[in-house]
Amino acid sequence: MKNSENGLVRLMERYSALVAGLGAMLCITTLAGLDGLQSSGLWLMAPFGATMVILFGLPDSPLAQPRNIFLGHLLTTLVGLLVLNSLGVQPWSLGLAVGLAVSLMLLTGTTHPPAGANPLIVMLSGQDWDFLWSPVALGAGLIIVSGLVFHRSTGRRYPVRW
Repeated sequence: MKNSENGLVRLMERYSALVAGLGAMLCITTLAGLDGLQSSGLWLMAPFGATMVILFGLPDSPLAQPRNIFLGHLLTTLVGLLVLNSLGVQPWSLGLAVGLAVSLMLLTGTTHPPAGANPLIVMLSGQDWDFLWSPVALGAGLIIVSGLVFHRSTGRRYPVRW
């Protein structure tokens, strides 16, 4: 009996992994398609790929909840923009921006690990204030909507909390 139970558990884990991969693929494909349609703005950034792992692979995690995804990305990008515009890009200012972003997410209860990379992206690529709107706010919003639609269509409860 134990072998058949273990086999069933492994089968369910594989199924869940394939479903998570499908959700991530559909979401990133949508963002990439929108990115190709719009010449003046972006819908994609690298940390969104890491967000897919948490949102589609671990949807019950506090880190995958809409508030964490949206505000985590927004707040850390804001920190990066503020540090970039006030202190410039130096090794110490890069460290300061990431440290402030991590602290801010923890203090506000909006921890979303992929968003920890946002200050580096902002500062190393010299982004301007429009970056906060697109790709960050628009992209994070679309990611949350995609997660809602996908998880509910596959019978999962998401979000656990707003």
